[in-house]
Amino acid sequence: MLNYKLSPLFNQWIGFDKLANNIQDDREEIGYPPYNIEKNDDNHYSITIALAGFTKEGLSIELEGPRLTIKGKPVLENTEIHYLHQGMVCKEFSLSFTLAEHMTVKKANFAYGLLQIQLERHIPESMQPRHITISDNSKQNSVLQDRSLDIK
Repeated sequence: MLNYKLSPLFNQWIGFDKLANNIQDDREEIGYPPYNIEKNDDNHYSITIALAGFTKEGLSIELEGPRLTIKGKPVLENTEIHYLHQGMVCKEFSLSFTLAEHMTVKKANFAYGLLQIQLERHIPESMQPRHITISDNSKQNSVLQDRSLDIK
């Protein structure tokens, strides 16, 4: 039997936590660039991407419908470098995330080699949970019983 890992799919869907938690059992291997997705509360999320060697000018963030795409192109020097060991990667990338309904990008900040994108869920008033009061029908029933006695 073939086993398919769905965890890479669910790490790209922000705001679908319950669905992802029910299906995802293990963590995926982190690709390039490494990133974290944090859930601050039910309506606030943040994505932090480690981008050593990038500048703000080499980054772009686009939101098209529910699709958030982050692209980066490093500005590389023309000098040829001979590495004895190269452990840091600085290459062009494109990351995409599918946002849940009513998710918006609040702001983006790039400092100290970290790109942080703040996301917020704005649920319309008509779709927010509301409290329904339950009336007490015992008083109405006693009034109806009194009326039925009057009719006889």
